Amino acid sequence: MEVKNKVVVVTGGASGIGLSTAKLLAESGARVAIFDVNEQALNEAVSVIGGDCLAVCVNVANEASVSAGFDRVVERYGGIDAAVLNAGILRDGLLIRVDKDTGKVKGKMPLEQWQAVIDVNLTGVFLTGREAACRMVDCGRKGVIVLLSSIAKKGNMGQTPYSAAKAGVAALANVWGKELARFGIRVASVSPGFIETPMVMKDMKPEMLDKFKKMIPVGRLGRPEEIAHAIRFVVENDLICASDIEPSGGMSL
Repeated sequence: MEVKNKVVVVTGGASGIGLSTAKLLAESGARVAIFDVNEQALNEAVSVIGGDCLAVCVNVANEASVSAGFDRVVERYGGIDAAVLNAGILRDGLLIRVDKDTGKVKGKMPLEQWQAVIDVNLTGVFLTGREAACRMVDCGRKGVIVLLSSIAKKGNMGQTPYSAAKAGVAALANVWGKELARFGIRVASVSPGFIETPMVMKDMKPEMLDKFKKMIPVGRLGRPEEIAHAIRFVVENDLICASDIEPSGGMSL
């Protein structure tokens, strides 16, 4: 797909990988709509992205909010050609914690912690992917949907809900790619390794971050703009469908 003049929705577009992707696609001539739950960050992101950019406050875990967000994009631009489903959160922790002296369980992961991640990282992808596909079909436009999974889909210690959600996202890309290709809609996933995003740098424990840095063969964390280039590659390459791209620096969990 030629990016120039295409309408692209980027969820979680006000920071990190989402912001870098929106900026790169705008620089490539796309008309970009960014969804994010942080209204202040949205306003700041518009000036960074430049070009013809629409900012919409959307909670991807809320069905009505997602539907209204896509309606605004269609109202403004007349349709949707691509969607990058990037919105996500981290809530890391061990499944259980055991007292080293007694050998008994002293704590367990709260259901609320699990549910918060699943709601945003998996249900949010389901809702935004479904609505993007509906708008593409109803507007008679072929398109592409890129889902942001993660190398954590392979299973990463301390990330029970995040790993489960990202494995689910990769599975959705495979299923949707097969289901939607007949309508001219490609679907694929991108699974980054550890990237220098505000979410990772703020929410991950420093000792865990140091541990993972040592596991990356290229010797460093990735940069958001590097993942943005991988996403643009998927958008532009019409042969990529029902598959996963893994820009991880060679890291293997």
